[in-house]
Amino acid sequence: MPEVTQPADVLWLHLFYHDLHTALMQAKGATATEFNRAVYERLKAGGSYVIVDHAAAVGTGTSDTQSLHRIEPATVREEVEAAGFVLDAESTMLENKDDPHSIKVFDPSIKGETDRFVYRFVKP
Repeated sequence: MPEVTQPADVLWLHLFYHDLHTALMQAKGATATEFNRAVYERLKAGGSYVIVDHAAAVGTGTSDTQSLHRIEPATVREEVEAAGFVLDAESTMLENKDDPHSIKVFDPSIKGETDRFVYRFVKP
């Protein structure tokens, strides 16, 4: 994020957070830790950091980010809270309990209907 970015009220990532753990992003020197720190620095106090992403199976952490474009929700929460954010709310409105979590999100059998998690963090 450019240093000239003005303090923001909200930063919203939609179906992107998992990419912070892919080879392409890492080859460019990006890491989730650095990204979350940059978001924290650029949000106003009380600002919201909203993340919506494709859920991976429990226990998989970041292992499916490259192959399936999924990430375990608990991993995202852990990483974002480590940057100083506090979980403010979560929603189940995009859950799909019929998603097997074992296929790529672009597979025609699940595309557009993946199990997704929604977190809203706040900067204290």
